[in-house]
Amino acid sequence: MITKKASGILVAGALAASLAGCSSDGGTGGKGDGSYTVGIANFTLSGPYFNGMDRAIKAQAKKKGVETVSTDAGGDAAKLASNVEDLLSKDVDAVIVSGGPLESAPAVLNSIKAAGKPAVLVDRKFRTGTYSSWIGPDNEAIGRQNGQFLVERLSKGGTVALVKGGPADNSIGQARTNGVKSALESAPGIKIVEAPDFGNWSSDGGLTVMESLLASHSDLDAVFCENDAMCLGAQRAIKDAGRDKDIVLAGVDGQAEALKAILDGTNYLVTGLNDADVIGGLGLDRTVDILDGKKTEKDTVVPSPRVTKENAQNYYDPEGNF
Repeated sequence: MITKKASGILVAGALAASLAGCSSDGGTGGKGDGSYTVGIANFTLSGPYFNGMDRAIKAQAKKKGVETVSTDAGGDAAKLASNVEDLLSKDVDAVIVSGGPLESAPAVLNSIKAAGKPAVLVDRKFRTGTYSSWIGPDNEAIGRQNGQFLVERLSKGGTVALVKGGPADNSIGQARTNGVKSALESAPGIKIVEAPDFGNWSSDGGLTVMESLLASHSDLDAVFCENDAMCLGAQRAIKDAGRDKDIVLAGVDGQAEALKAILDGTNYLVTGLNDADVIGGLGLDRTVDILDGKKTEKDTVVPSPRVTKENAQNYYDPEGNF
């Protein structure tokens, strides 16, 4: 059955089929008869994106007859390392690491390497350490295409606020914001305002930061948030202030609630697709391919199309994991 998210699924399918050594028939080949057990090491399950990633990996594993053991470190790097040691003690065949905002995890990657198991990273690529494969987006490109959209929207100039997730060294957030700024700074008449506080990647955080921005800047025309969750919170603050006719929003990820807001014709106009369903599913596929001894890419950038009202229906799936 083709769902409302058919285009996103087709993108993932086309990508998977084009990768060297990847199976295009959905089978696992080799030992892929249900005897694989894959550990999922989540740095955090706080927030819809990381929860969605975990669910997507499990859903794809179920389709392929692969067992999974999932852990949640609750945002604690030491706990993540401990969880990985526990997974390895259970003799999992491989570990998928969803690092969230964590920039590096040397103890985690060292343990997996020492155990002779594949380490597959989804979404977050760590700055250091040895891993088997990474699958994720080009975050700077996502930001740049959002910035270009806002430049077209604000053809006569305007003021754009930037809401960051944090912390200051978060390379994913930095890449998204740098991409937006590279587009906005090249356009005449556009002023950039950066929120002084972080929204912590959450809807409540975005709401709080936006309330502060609205109190200190009466001339805002647009808001870019480093993820959809913060933008959904910012949208609430803008509506509560009676400014929803004046200020438009741009986010990142393709969260179902954001896509619904875009489809409904609200002031949420654009997002950049960084679909946890797609990346999680491809991450599980990649893990199985490695275990089957297939030749795979080291790093795979997943396409992140710009989503507006014109094409949001292609990606919106209220029954999806994210």
